[in-house]
Amino acid sequence: MSDPSTSRPARGRPPRLDQARTVETALDLLNASGLDALTMRRLADAMGVQAGALYRYFRTKEDLLTAMAERMMAGVRAPAGGTDWRDRLSGLARALRRALLAHRDGARVFAGTHSTGPGTLGFAESCTGVLRDAGFSDADAARAVLAVVRLTVGHTLEEQAALRTEDGSPADAEVLREAVSAGGYPHLTAVLPTLTEPDQAPHFEFGLALLTAGLETLRQPHR
Repeated sequence: MSDPSTSRPARGRPPRLDQARTVETALDLLNASGLDALTMRRLADAMGVQAGALYRYFRTKEDLLTAMAERMMAGVRAPAGGTDWRDRLSGLARALRRALLAHRDGARVFAGTHSTGPGTLGFAESCTGVLRDAGFSDADAARAVLAVVRLTVGHTLEEQAALRTEDGSPADAEVLREAVSAGGYPHLTAVLPTLTEPDQAPHFEFGLALLTAGLETLRQPHR
């Protein structure tokens, strides 16, 4: 199957829409209403075309989501400077998290796709290069990239799920506090301030630090 991020419309009369504008409109709808409300029919209405016209560019909704994920990755860049591999790898992970957080349900869109576009592959190439240059074997470098991506996407999935409930209202940490207090969980009670803090960045940084520290034990530095 061809990559939906690189497919072209059939030749003939000028289209009333183009692929790039379709993806941007889909991202606008995503940001406004969330992934569950994004349908091909609603997108077609926003574009002022019949739903069938969209299938000239995207044969399925999954193809559309893949193109959306690739568009999100277009802004992910390796951090400038820095010589320590842990700092460079962590910088890439942070850039991925920012890109996903920039769009409502961004992590859900990305997690369900397997883009082979230049944004996604460029990110993977940068991560793999950092690790191979640091002395990791090819196999360890590949698995480490998967670990970094899965940590980042998984954390961001939970982070975005906590931001809003299904009806669009802010999630209430008080619900967790009441459940823990009523159930007699002394250990959870002790750590509840950390579990319910609104800033999710420290949790992400903690996991990232654990991951890079663990990877250090596998590294074989160049001599």
